[in-house]
Amino acid sequence: MGVVIRTAGEDDRDLVVRLLDEAFQDDPVSSWVFPGEEYRRRTHHRLMAAFADAVFADGHIDLTEDGAACALWLPVPADEPEDAESAPAQLRRAVDPENERVELIARLTGGIHPTGRAHEYLWMIGVVPGRQGEGLGAALIESVLDRCDREGLPAYLEASSARGKVLYERLGFEFTGRALDLPDGPRMWPMWREPQTL
Repeated sequence: MGVVIRTAGEDDRDLVVRLLDEAFQDDPVSSWVFPGEEYRRRTHHRLMAAFADAVFADGHIDLTEDGAACALWLPVPADEPEDAESAPAQLRRAVDPENERVELIARLTGGIHPTGRAHEYLWMIGVVPGRQGEGLGAALIESVLDRCDREGLPAYLEASSARGKVLYERLGFEFTGRALDLPDGPRMWPMWREPQTL
């Protein structure tokens, strides 16, 4: 049985934010950005909302028809956007002004993001905890990678867990060789995928 995928619209915003919030509550990077379970429960959704809004504005969000998983994709041009330097500070002000890690994670991931070639950026992919391991994430990613292969477009992401890294490797992504170790926190793995020919 195949996974039915559709493009999320603005009317799906609340569903997407709830899904991402639930999917990333126990993620190592989210736990680092928002230390403490109660604090994370109160605040984390605001970061997920900011991410969803940014992707609704400039990219696209794929959603499984049953609402159990979504993927946030941004097309990245060959040239870096002019406002990239101020974006982390704006994000912190919008999400949690007292939390410097909101800004820091944006600066650190921005600093390792490849430049010079247009590509699709898988910003986030979330599957609700009760449905993880069913292949929903792989189906969401493969639908975009198929298009990337047809168009000769590479793809990029940062894996936030060792488990995720293994999944992405099965889909053709390769570790760039330079991990991002968050200060007193977990490791992230930048991964790149060249378009594949049939």
